[in-house]
Amino acid sequence: MRHQMKIIRSVLGGLAAMALLGGTSSVLAHERLAPVASASAAEHRIAADQADSLYREARTALNRGDYDRAAGLFRDIRRRYPDSQYVPNSYYWEAFALYRTASEENMQRALELLERQGSDYPNASTREDARQLSVRVAGALARGGDAAAAERVVGLAAPAAAPAPAAAPAPAVGIGRQQDEEDDLAIAALNALMQMDAERAMPILEKVLARRDAGSVELRRKAVFIVAQQDTDESAQILLDAARNDPDAEVRANAVFWLSQVEGEEAVIALDSILQFSTDRRVQEKAIFALSQHESERSDQALRSYVQRDDVPEDLQHKAIFWIGQTDSEENMEFLRQLFGQLQSDELRERVIFALAQSESEENSRWLMDVALDPNQSIEMRKKALFWAGQMDDVSVPDLDRLYDSMTDQELRGQILFVLSQRDEPEAIDKLMEIARSDPNPEFRRKALFWLGQSDDPRIAEFLLEIINQETQ
Repeated sequence: MRHQMKIIRSVLGGLAAMALLGGTSSVLAHERLAPVASASAAEHRIAADQADSLYREARTALNRGDYDRAAGLFRDIRRRYPDSQYVPNSYYWEAFALYRTASEENMQRALELLERQGSDYPNASTREDARQLSVRVAGALARGGDAAAAERVVGLAAPAAAPAPAAAPAPAVGIGRQQDEEDDLAIAALNALMQMDAERAMPILEKVLARRDAGSVELRRKAVFIVAQQDTDESAQILLDAARNDPDAEVRANAVFWLSQVEGEEAVIALDSILQFSTDRRVQEKAIFALSQHESERSDQALRSYVQRDDVPEDLQHKAIFWIGQTDSEENMEFLRQLFGQLQSDELRERVIFALAQSESEENSRWLMDVALDPNQSIEMRKKALFWAGQMDDVSVPDLDRLYDSMTDQELRGQILFVLSQRDEPEAIDKLMEIARSDPNPEFRRKALFWLGQSDDPRIAEFLLEIINQETQ
């Protein structure tokens, strides 16, 4: 189970990275590139353009990963058809193809092409994508030791930390869009800077998250993700400060969520503190999940203590119980078995039964059977415990057989019959056939016949014929 938690954490990082790139305007044009066969409406409108077939050929090469050929074809569009409507965007696509070759010389050429597009075609539809691509290219060059490229990345990242003017008026629509584009560019620069020099980037990110102006909300939301991906001593403290003090609810919740990715006891202490003292339900829910992803006794203890509090909303107790049950810790299992008797809510007690059933062990199987046989429990609770016990290998079909024969409560006998119908062992089929032949309860005989009819056991056809012959005699 601990291995599964590691997988969850790994997948979360990947999914979040995809969400960060896919959910904002910072997605580069190539990342949303449709197959050539699905040309956009705009492309259909200019299908008569002489460069159309060449452009499509270039796009096909790009989609196939033939970057050298794609770059050459996009270049040919400008050489052969200088008046084509494809020319403005050809600079971007050629630059992208060159960037993907990972050649330093080609990346330098890519930067030149992107600058040329900016000067000659500032209104090109790929212009914003081009600005972000130029940051990525510069970051790649900087990681290879290009000092000028490194200086460029730092220069683009630094303005993100600058505080907004006090009492600034609400931006107009056009200005707001421009601000979003600048934020996306700053995030791209911060990503590039982080990859080449985390020590230099972290202070800038800290300043970004220290901003409180409304205009930097989107920037702060993205900065939280970048901080969370870094394994530095400052990560937990920066995220904790954002979780406690940022005025934006989404920034606070995301900061708590990403504390699940920060290794170390400091992150667990921070999450425990948030869970104990936060009054924000969304933040508390994220804290429960984040604690569940840390593999430490302290994180387990924090969740156990939280569940036992009298002032915890029931829906949050549900979540905490679920995550406690997702570990193989015997201490957690014993805690849940003890907690069951302390809870007053039937829904919470059912959640405990489910949580224990997810961790197969002899102790959990025995405990579930004890609940099923406890006359002090409600019939519904006993039925649920019986069902989940029947799904566990430690409860054998002969055990269920004996329990069926000794059970006097008809509702529970019916539940045992259902549990038997869910087992694959031949002994379960034997018992169902016995019930179908001779059980004094005609309803149970009918149910046994129904479930036998769902089985692929080769004996069933002959048995059903036997029953039919008995009924017709």
